[in-house]
Amino acid sequence: MQRQRTLSGKVSCCGVGLHSGKDVRLELKPADVDSGIIFLRTDLPDRPKIHANAANVTATLRATTLEENGARVFTIEHLLSALNACRIDNCEIEISAEEPPVLNGNSIDFFNLIQAAGIVEQDAPRKIIRLEKIYRVDGDDGKRFVMALPYDGFRVSFVSVNPHPLIGIQYADFEITEKIYATEIAPARTIAYEKEIDALHEMGLGLGGTIENVIVYNDAGWLNDLKYPDELVRHKILDVIGDLRLAGIFNCHIVAAASGHALNTQLAKKIYQGTRT
Repeated sequence: MQRQRTLSGKVSCCGVGLHSGKDVRLELKPADVDSGIIFLRTDLPDRPKIHANAANVTATLRATTLEENGARVFTIEHLLSALNACRIDNCEIEISAEEPPVLNGNSIDFFNLIQAAGIVEQDAPRKIIRLEKIYRVDGDDGKRFVMALPYDGFRVSFVSVNPHPLIGIQYADFEITEKIYATEIAPARTIAYEKEIDALHEMGLGLGGTIENVIVYNDAGWLNDLKYPDELVRHKILDVIGDLRLAGIFNCHIVAAASGHALNTQLAKKIYQGTRT
């Protein structure tokens, strides 16, 4: 029997949001059994709670957004990815703005914070979801999809497709353990095409992005050094691990082709609803 897990102590960090560019302080705290992952907006009256579950997803443009009790948080996928990789059932997240800090544009800092806080088992069995069928969501173009298959473990296979000749098709397949996640996935940063940056800024997006926390490319090549030759697809795996945490903790083999936050969270909603009826 697996037991629920939470943090042993409190840890915090500060920075700016990837899209908002706003200063923010984030604190991760232990949480009670069966409470799940909860965001608390400390900058708002009455500190409204936002539960990290698929039912609260309201937007997926360039990031995953959750809304509840008249408050929202967005770009939560990197933090949730680290929590999922560490199999944290219960965690209270105090946040002083609507977006966590971007830090290095990946999830390694969040992963390291969790490890620094320590992880403790709680006196309650984990309500792990065991899939009894295949769940799948397809894109409108008939080319993109993401699905979760029953599997005795946690594995992700992902193929990304980018029309730019510099990137093209990338494929990666990992069995997800804390060690593999920390070395092969968590350091992979988010990505941007230089020609799109001005348009993103006009939309109020990417305002906290820099050459240190985003890998940027143009028609001539990369503007910064890559951590991996296939860093893009590894970050896609990072994202899907975070988005699927919104359905709970479950054993599965995730298989995806050119999926993003929209399809990922649709799948999370499908699993969330299908395993609770």
